[in-house]
Amino acid sequence: MLFALICKDKPGSLQLRADTRPAHAAFLEGLISEGRLAFAGPFLDADGKPDGSLVMIDAPDMAGAKALAAADPYAKAGLFERVEIRAWNWVFQKPATE
Repeated sequence: MLFALICKDKPGSLQLRADTRPAHAAFLEGLISEGRLAFAGPFLDADGKPDGSLVMIDAPDMAGAKALAAADPYAKAGLFERVEIRAWNWVFQKPATE
């Protein structure tokens, strides 16, 4: 089942995001290799600077989605002010499975 991790950064945390980005990227690469990441990317503020994240993951249930969200290096570093986790159904423009 797909889950959207809708994450909002704490104010003034752009440097923390930059410092933690390599570990976060490695974490997402691991999810890709496991077939558990559908897509991901940052939300941008009015100046085009990252201020949050949208991460779409495949997890067996809400508990699994929460565990993956908590394992993200951004979450471990305390980057996020809040994280909303929502089950999601990909209907249109879904990539074909091989």
